[in-house]
Amino acid sequence: MTRIGVYPGTFDPVTLGHMDIIRRGAKLVDRLVIGVTTNPSKSPMFTLDERMAMVRREVADVAGEIHVVAFDSLLMDFAEREGAKVIVRGLRAVADFEYEYQMAGMNQQINPRVETVFLMADVALQPIASRLVKEIAVYGGNIAKFVTPAVCTDVVERVEKIGRKGS
Repeated sequence: MTRIGVYPGTFDPVTLGHMDIIRRGAKLVDRLVIGVTTNPSKSPMFTLDERMAMVRREVADVAGEIHVVAFDSLLMDFAEREGAKVIVRGLRAVADFEYEYQMAGMNQQINPRVETVFLMADVALQPIASRLVKEIAVYGGNIAKFVTPAVCTDVVERVEKIGRKGS
């Protein structure tokens, strides 16, 4: 039986922290489905199609069977459609744990056949958040420590297109 896991997120943009969880999550399952979604409470820098292309490019060299799929539904419905028995979530800090713990409990109520697995982010990558990467870039800061060179170029080009603050 194929073990399928889902790693959901907005990936706006995909960071080194995301990539750490993807690499490690891919070792736990036979197939890792990266579910790219749009969070209505966030205003994305990149479109869904751009984010999916970015994630596909970044995972091309990661070992394991990895699929990148868009979704716009309840996570547990998406997991069921993909045949997943595991949701992979990355944790950076205590604040992440409190939110993720609550979500895991709600998800278990919705679909008890799917387990949530938490992976601690690598210590060096724990402070990285897409929201902060975008904010640093918009104010002209260097984001090269937080994303791959290709993603850095994507973000810098987007910021130049929309206009940098503080200049």
